Amino acid sequence: MRSIPASLSRRRALRTVALSAAGAAAFTALPLLAQSASKTVRIGFQKFNTLNILKGTGQLEKALAPAGIQVEWREFLGGGQLSEALAAGAIDFGHASDGIGVFQQASGKGLAYLAAESPYPGGVGFLVPQDSPVHSVRDLKGKRVATGRGYNSQYLLIRALEAQGLRYEDVEPVYIVTASDTVAALESKSVAAIGLWDPFLAGAQVATGARLLLDGSGGLTGNRTYHFAKPEWARANQPTLKTLFAELGKTNAWAQGHPKEVVELLAPQLKVDPKVLALATERRQYGVVPLTNEIAAEQQLLADAFAKIKLIPQPVKVQDAFLPLPVL
Repeated sequence: MRSIPASLSRRRALRTVALSAAGAAAFTALPLLAQSASKTVRIGFQKFNTLNILKGTGQLEKALAPAGIQVEWREFLGGGQLSEALAAGAIDFGHASDGIGVFQQASGKGLAYLAAESPYPGGVGFLVPQDSPVHSVRDLKGKRVATGRGYNSQYLLIRALEAQGLRYEDVEPVYIVTASDTVAALESKSVAAIGLWDPFLAGAQVATGARLLLDGSGGLTGNRTYHFAKPEWARANQPTLKTLFAELGKTNAWAQGHPKEVVELLAPQLKVDPKVLALATERRQYGVVPLTNEIAAEQQLLADAFAKIKLIPQPVKVQDAFLPLPVL
């Protein structure tokens, strides 16, 4: 094999370093000419999030009407499908869980974090049957535990096991995609515990009487939701984003002080039992907040945990995907 001259190797190495640095700075360095402003904003949402409440009020449509901008709402079963739609250009803006944020970055989808929601540690947890002999995290050792791959529930499981001196490999994870299949696994007792998130967590508690083994409280996980867009779209549509986040902030403030009204608004929209929404709402803290170094560090813990168990192909630096736009 022909050897490569040392000078050429150094030049290639320097070029690689330069390209890596450019990629890390891509969200802050791309030109504003990448995309023109849109006259329609397509928003992806999932069940039981603040975007649901904003949709129900109709206030965003009213706020954007003077600028001639229309709003289209598209519901998704989960954050994975939503992030795929964002990456494909099928929608412009949407929210997803902390785990999905790391997954999309690791897979190179090129989405940017724009803002975060307030912590919601009680909105993710693990349930066991009421008569289960499992009464602590340590009791899960050697047992089958249902969770989603890359879901917020999986991160909670990793953190909870580590807090008890156990490893993720000490349980047998059973990866299930949908909430309904997860509940079915619990009812059939094919698994010892299941991981879910609100409103499905609350739904399973109400419908099955299952016992809550643990949730994200005690510093295990903040269970934040994040708002995402492609960076080029976000730059070209900053006035729209400012209006969107302003209306979302108003909605959050109203929701925090009116939990009963939130249930009345969302129950028919989501076709969810009001008892389920009441349980989920009472443990939720509403609010949309700017991205900070502290939030980046919090999210980095999740990214490192997923990299440690080889759930993502390579480690990521979360803050590289933060887009510092003045939209909040």
